[in-house]
Amino acid sequence: MRAGEAEHPESSGQPGRPAQVLPPGVRTAAAWSVAVILFIAVGTLVVYALVALRAATVPLLLALLGTALLYPVMPWLVGRGVRRGLAAALTCAVLVAMVFAVLAVLTNSLVHSAPQIASSLQEAGRQIASRLGPLGDKIKYALSQSAGSGSSLVSSLADGVLSGLGFATQVATGGVLVLALVFFFLRDGHRSGDLVRSVLPGERAETVIACGQRAFDAMAGFMRGTSLIALIDATCIGVGLLILGVPGAAGLAALVFLGAFVPFIGAFLSGTVAVLVALADGGPGKALWTLGVVLAVQMVEGNILQPVIQSRTVELHPATIMIAVVAGAGVAGILGALLAVPLSAAVLGVVSVLRGRGFGEPPPGAPPRSAAAPAPGAAPAE
Repeated sequence: MRAGEAEHPESSGQPGRPAQVLPPGVRTAAAWSVAVILFIAVGTLVVYALVALRAATVPLLLALLGTALLYPVMPWLVGRGVRRGLAAALTCAVLVAMVFAVLAVLTNSLVHSAPQIASSLQEAGRQIASRLGPLGDKIKYALSQSAGSGSSLVSSLADGVLSGLGFATQVATGGVLVLALVFFFLRDGHRSGDLVRSVLPGERAETVIACGQRAFDAMAGFMRGTSLIALIDATCIGVGLLILGVPGAAGLAALVFLGAFVPFIGAFLSGTVAVLVALADGGPGKALWTLGVVLAVQMVEGNILQPVIQSRTVELHPATIMIAVVAGAGVAGILGALLAVPLSAAVLGVVSVLRGRGFGEPPPGAPPRSAAAPAPGAAPAE
């Protein structure tokens, strides 16, 4: 046998390796299948770990969102000579005041309007049943169930606040942990870049810092933009409901504000409740006027408020948002639906950095954005 024949088994009639027997297309499909399975497996383990450790992960995520919302306050205070520790404490005081004020307004509006909304939903169910026959009977049953569930939920929450010491203790403990984490993130966030550089080598450290900064920017853009849009939506719809004389307008406006943090689904549900309450109070005419007000506000939000207020750091396709909300709700209920979109925006920001085409890339020859951008809670360079 000549030397060349020993190196090529195929030339001597011997079969090659099993992988080489398969066509190239099959080998490519198999490689991609293995990669997808590994990705899904790792993602499932990460989600399972986050859910299993929710006592720590939920306060951490809420603290990151709170830090992102209040981030502009820190540079403003530090730039006026306030020490970072004191500036962080004042910012946390602002956060506590904001949370208590919002909770007080929402709770007062919902508690006082819940009986009106529940009775109106039941009346709307009766009217729909009289017009639609068997289908209307099913809708009536669903509305009566939802109204009863809402009343029992309010009662359960009230009883839990009054007598549920264990639940109150958990909420208080979680709130204190969130507040402490926000304080430390605001005070020491500017040191995160140095910490990463001390652990990882140069180029990898800069990549990690850039990913973290982009993810933080995405969450900050979502929190600030969504909060402002929710306030505008609730105010406009609430004023419209008051003008139309819809009962429970304050509670319905509170539902609109809360629903704005769950894209698409929250707006649909809160708008549907408002239309049904108007139908029960004033018939189809008032319901159509209420539907017009809700649709007008939603059109203004989608065509003006979203493009102007929301930064490009949270630009997600509507299909991605809907899938994220449904998946988050399936994993962690209401809290998962609330956190799904900011987390998706953060993941998209990280992916954009890793792909080298992030939002607002610096021009050629300019220093990388990660080196110049402040870490979460850091003051801008002077």
